[in-house]
Amino acid sequence: MLNIKTKIIATLGPSSNSPSIISQLIKNGMNVARINMGHFKNVEELECMIKIVRTESSKQDKHVGILVDLAGPKIRLNLDNLDGKKKELIKGENYTLGFSDNNDLRINTDIQFKNIRTGESFVKIDDGKIILEVIEQNKNNLILRATQTVIVKNRKGVNFPGIDLGVPPLTNADKEHILYALKYEVDWLALSFVRESSDINSILNIYKEKNKSIPIIAKIEKPEAIKNLDSIINSFHGVLIARGDLGVEVSLSKLPSLQKLIIEKCRKFKKPVIVATQMLESMIENSTPTRAEVNDVANAVYQSVDAVMLSGETAVGKYPVDTIKIMREILLNTEEEIKKNNVSNTVDIEIDKDTRSAIGESVKIISQHLNIDAIVVMTESGSTGIIVSHYRPQNNIFALTPHKTICNKLALVWGVYPILTPQYDSTDTMIREAKELLIQNNLLDYGDMFVLTAGVPVGKTSTTNMLKIHKIEKTN
Repeated sequence: MLNIKTKIIATLGPSSNSPSIISQLIKNGMNVARINMGHFKNVEELECMIKIVRTESSKQDKHVGILVDLAGPKIRLNLDNLDGKKKELIKGENYTLGFSDNNDLRINTDIQFKNIRTGESFVKIDDGKIILEVIEQNKNNLILRATQTVIVKNRKGVNFPGIDLGVPPLTNADKEHILYALKYEVDWLALSFVRESSDINSILNIYKEKNKSIPIIAKIEKPEAIKNLDSIINSFHGVLIARGDLGVEVSLSKLPSLQKLIIEKCRKFKKPVIVATQMLESMIENSTPTRAEVNDVANAVYQSVDAVMLSGETAVGKYPVDTIKIMREILLNTEEEIKKNNVSNTVDIEIDKDTRSAIGESVKIISQHLNIDAIVVMTESGSTGIIVSHYRPQNNIFALTPHKTICNKLALVWGVYPILTPQYDSTDTMIREAKELLIQNNLLDYGDMFVLTAGVPVGKTSTTNMLKIHKIEKTN
């Protein structure tokens, strides 16, 4: 599995919440387990999933990250008051939508609608499959006209393109889930429906109060986020392109160019980027993907994303393990094609006036000019590993760290193979034992040459200031 540089994120759910299935997912290439809090009923389920992932990854001696995806102010249909929890809409008929039991289409959140343009605004249900025209606003309710005859089902998502809902970035449930994510030391947190960079502040305030932190990923799924893209990428620790909701909020024809733009900007600012939603969607029901889906995954690899994410395919699909196997095969074949044809994946990187960025760029240049077999990054915080990764060197990046939490965090980052080490007390000891560790794990052999980056003095964060070319030679 070492030669796969693009990482695989798999969503856990009813089809994949048992130890045996999770074990198979890890064995076949899952690098990060996503826990979608929008579908988990309680924190007990969260604790159970975390324990299973940690236990099964430990059994296989692999570092698997855990991403807790906060539901955010996701608006869904709440049709519990209806028999069968579904409702038929008749084309041309009007229906009311709101938080009250009296509404034809009840939603789970009491919101105030703003910027309504009668005759121009639309409400979309179930990832845009159902479209209703806004006819009138009445206090906190909307009167909608059905554009098609269709059955709507309970719990389906509701989107309001171009309509200001005035909802805060975090719900009370989100705040509770953040506390549990801190308690159980998950590796990444994803914030839904990010609109501007200041949306991160509510989470940072909780971190400050608890004196703990988890890196935060911004989910890009609102038009406002596109307008504020640079500041969002700069403020958050990573980005997830949530093509489902984004494709409902903006024109579908714009999605490919938006995906490319977001990836390039994340590369520029050296932030991890994930492509998500409907990557192998047909495998929810079928044992093989469509040709279009295979091309979609390959395109993400050509654009050099850090990770691709599976959602319903592994959460509720019939073939969760097969999906991982096929995803890995697509990634492997595409990466081999890129290497074989020497396809350039260079991009303008934001030049920071710091030592780590200079070393990161130097590592790639050296690996291109010399017969280098690997890149070894000694890291305390994981930051140097992320920076080296974003220059996309062809060699494997072995990130050696004494912190298991950093190993799990780096499981999401392109091309990085995290390895847990003891805490070294000197540079000489660090180089000697790192070399022996790589040989013992059959990652390198005698005669191989690697580029090493580290910080001196050893054991301190943010001190990366050393670059060494080292050849592994036998000693008497």
